[in-house]
Amino acid sequence: MLGPFLFGVAAFTSVGISIGILFDLIRRVSEAGLPMVVAFQIFGLKMPEFIVLAFPMSMLLAALMTYSRLSTDSELVALRSCGISIYRLIVPAVVLSVLVTGLTFLFNESLVPLANYQATLTLDAALNDEKLDFQDRNILYQQYAEVTLPDGSQTNALARIFYARRFDGDSMQGVTILDFSRGNLNQILAAESAEWNAQASAWDFHQGTLYLVAADGSYRSILNFGEHRLQIPKTPLDLASRSKDYGEMNILESYAQLQLLQTTGDEQGVRKLKVRIQQKWAFPFVCVVFGLVGSVLGVLPNQRTNRATAFGFSILIIFSYYLLAFTFSALGVRGSVNPFLAAWMPIFLSLGTGVGLMLRSAR
Repeated sequence: MLGPFLFGVAAFTSVGISIGILFDLIRRVSEAGLPMVVAFQIFGLKMPEFIVLAFPMSMLLAALMTYSRLSTDSELVALRSCGISIYRLIVPAVVLSVLVTGLTFLFNESLVPLANYQATLTLDAALNDEKLDFQDRNILYQQYAEVTLPDGSQTNALARIFYARRFDGDSMQGVTILDFSRGNLNQILAAESAEWNAQASAWDFHQGTLYLVAADGSYRSILNFGEHRLQIPKTPLDLASRSKDYGEMNILESYAQLQLLQTTGDEQGVRKLKVRIQQKWAFPFVCVVFGLVGSVLGVLPNQRTNRATAFGFSILIIFSYYLLAFTFSALGVRGSVNPFLAAWMPIFLSLGTGVGLMLRSAR
């Protein structure tokens, strides 16, 4: 199966990279003046992503071509007449697909995110892209912590709300902080600007007013200040900084981004990222599904499949699977199904189909 597998990797990678990046690079070279050297560099950096996408499809093609060839040469008939079962026949395909699954996960976690992120930075630098690398307006952060209630007890609740009207890359402008660290609203800080002080691990606020709020909601005191330092997390600055795309993060980075996103109250964004994280876990196992389905279809009686037919049949199966996967992904982002099912249900359904075909062939 190694020969057909490598053929599939080359074929599917060529098709994917031509559609996904090559034509866009040619357009940028001709229209936007992208240097050819940079275009080749970006082309090389994007290659790992399309190679990984080709692994499951190549596994399907390899299994289908190999077992169909054995069927064409009547090798399967000879093996079955010697008492070798269908289950034993597909073991090599399953073993190879498990190895490819591990390779896919390794590439997805170590190589692909770094290469994609470097490709984005290289392209932006070459085109002098003036796109802001940070969120420049309406930064909102909700801090949760152990707060002390009026009766002296403690509970995990909303401690502070940090809001900045604008961020220019260096400082926050139009900052308002509502402090609930004592259970109720106990103070309000409003400042013209604020900057993160890395040495003190605190925020420095400039030209503002501090309102101390009594238990009945009235102002106990109003203090104007020129400079004021407050020990709160750096998280608002992290939220304002440029976030990587899904393809530029590994699983650990995705979980860290999820924690930041959960503080913004963007429920749809949180659901979408949860679905993408589950898809990062699930995607490598498509290799096992395709390896099983391809081998089972190959050992069905009266299979006479050449390379061209196997390639076309593989395209049909791949299209059907990814149509199912995209449908469940959309349902997960909308909240119709939970993120786990959105990512794993296509795997379970396809695996069930493969097992059913295998049992039918064995009978």
